[in-house]
Amino acid sequence: MKKRSVWVVMASLLAITSPAFGAGFAIIEQSVSGLGNAFSGGAASAEDATTVFFNPAGLTRLEGQQAVAGVNVIIPQAKFSNKGSTHVTGQPLTGGDGGDGGVTGVVPNLYYAARLQNGIALGLGINAPFGLATEYDDGWVGRYHALGSEVKTVNINPSVAYKVNDHLSLGAGVNAQYIQAKLSNAIDFGTVAFQSSGGLLGTPQGMDGKAELEADSWGFGFNLGALYEFNDNSRVGLAYRSHVRQDLKGDADFKVPASVTSLPFGVGAGVAAAFADTDISGDLVLPESASVSAYHRFTPKWAVMADVTWTNWSRFDELRIEFDTNNNGVTLADSVTTESWDDSWRYSLGATYNPNESLALRAGVAYDVEAIPDAEHRTPRIPGDDRTWVAVGAGYRLTDRLTFDLAYAHLFVADPKINKNPVGEDALRGGLKGKYDASVDIVSVQLAYNF
Repeated sequence: MKKRSVWVVMASLLAITSPAFGAGFAIIEQSVSGLGNAFSGGAASAEDATTVFFNPAGLTRLEGQQAVAGVNVIIPQAKFSNKGSTHVTGQPLTGGDGGDGGVTGVVPNLYYAARLQNGIALGLGINAPFGLATEYDDGWVGRYHALGSEVKTVNINPSVAYKVNDHLSLGAGVNAQYIQAKLSNAIDFGTVAFQSSGGLLGTPQGMDGKAELEADSWGFGFNLGALYEFNDNSRVGLAYRSHVRQDLKGDADFKVPASVTSLPFGVGAGVAAAFADTDISGDLVLPESASVSAYHRFTPKWAVMADVTWTNWSRFDELRIEFDTNNNGVTLADSVTTESWDDSWRYSLGATYNPNESLALRAGVAYDVEAIPDAEHRTPRIPGDDRTWVAVGAGYRLTDRLTFDLAYAHLFVADPKINKNPVGEDALRGGLKGKYDASVDIVSVQLAYNF
């Protein structure tokens, strides 16, 4: 794969590690002020320049110019418990529970907004709307399904908004999105050798190797928004983000142990020839989403907000990796993981209390419906399930120009279960069975500066 060092650096800076639990692998943590309300005002609040992501039409509500920088520290927990996992031979899968598969990550985002004359406003967002990171101990029971999984994105989102009249604003943006993916898992070369030698050679689960896949791509999309203000205290917002098609290309690095390559009668040589390093490709469609939000300030000190968001995760039918013909003239069969995800829904409610003009106290709750349909289609790369958010936050105006926001959320994740059978695409990976103890904590800070 050609080196793309500049974009790898950008991905590292803007999605240092991007964990995702539940609701597929979308990252909604794009606004610290919004996190305090569990993002319940998403498309309607338009409190600061982060509205570029949630609803570009909200840019018309901001005065002058504003720059916003936020940092989200996401601390997931995903501890697996084995419940009778089996090998294709019917024997138990060997190995431990893998430790904590959750990876603490830092997800920054940057925004800029400028209100011009004649009802026009401009905005720019740089963020990471998708990502995941899980990592397990070497030798764990699910090693043939996953060891490490990492997806990083950088999304560059210039936007424009226009205030049609005193009530209606419209907004639109384009999205240039870079994605980098790294996946690794153990390969049961003992079983490969055992099967290819007719049961004469090889030790199932005793001659493990490894596959490391890395690929990247650029994709493009758009987002649209509308904001209707009934009066100074009440408004509703509609927002839509398009799907982004990513045609990833990269390489596969195989590590075949010497205990396999040294097997006699051409078995070892045949395995080594088949699993030589090669190029790979794969298509991934990151889904579209739509939100409707409402905001109402019913006293000078109290405001409430609500949101419903739909994401078209049913696009994620399978994860298919195609291998090019290697230098030995061998082409491996596609690696396929059937996903069969469903569309997901997110519901949230929040409130903000302003005891004075400088301080905002926020709280919110949300329910996030998982896209993974059942235990059969759940994988250790994304061990998500339905989750309930409880969030609090505060914003304080330090000066006339500078505002500081702080937020915290805890996500209660329903115990994700995995129930694989060692047949078909999982014959070599094994019948992984068990459940997770999962949760997520998020701590976020943000600075907004008005020019």
